[in-house]
Amino acid sequence: MDKQALRERIWDELEDGGEARFPFPPHGRIPNFAGADEAADRLQETDAWQEADVVKANPDAPQLPVRRAALRQGKTVYMAVPRLRDEQCFLRLDPDDVDDIDHATTVGGSSEAGVPVHPEDVEPIDLIVSGSVAVTEDGARIGKGEGYSDLEFAILGEFDLVDDSTVTATTVHELQVVDEAVPLSSHDVPMDLIVTPERTLETGATENAKPTVLEWDELSEERLAEIPILERLQPSAD
Repeated sequence: MDKQALRERIWDELEDGGEARFPFPPHGRIPNFAGADEAADRLQETDAWQEADVVKANPDAPQLPVRRAALRQGKTVYMAVPRLRDEQCFLRLDPDDVDDIDHATTVGGSSEAGVPVHPEDVEPIDLIVSGSVAVTEDGARIGKGEGYSDLEFAILGEFDLVDDSTVTATTVHELQVVDEAVPLSSHDVPMDLIVTPERTLETGATENAKPTVLEWDELSEERLAEIPILERLQPSAD
């Protein structure tokens, strides 16, 4: 199925069914959804969560309760700088240094409370929580189409901070779990856990290789130019 058509269908279903939550409209973004708090609570019941000391999370609204729960439980949280626009392309939120967790875990607050760090200074990641527009039961994730989440994983992989065994999870509404065949490209990061307000699915995606190296031939000149860390990592033409 065409990925953009699937995105549009999910956005429409969330909006038309009254399951979308602020910010509106859900279109063009990782959509917030009714039950995001409950999905976050369910994620916290998993072994992957309870064993994790360091969590990387996306900055979008539906994963806000995930970020807050992580800091409240003493986990270090990393978030990517928007569009990876700085060479220090991750923000570290250390629970020992954050005074106002509610503020620090918002998009604006993270830029104030978070410490910008180069990937060389990021700790090994135990758990990655991603936002999704749609996801299949076998772990194929569809984001909003910009590719930054997969790129962030590959950059961390270049610094040996993630590997095939790093658990990946997404919290979504039941409407976002689809049964269409969505083929994974080599640079797509499969999800090991799918957590909705009603259930937790273990996808078996750990059997699939995760993109722990950058695929330079798939990166456009425009993307290389706009992301400083890529310029530094790019292999020499010699």
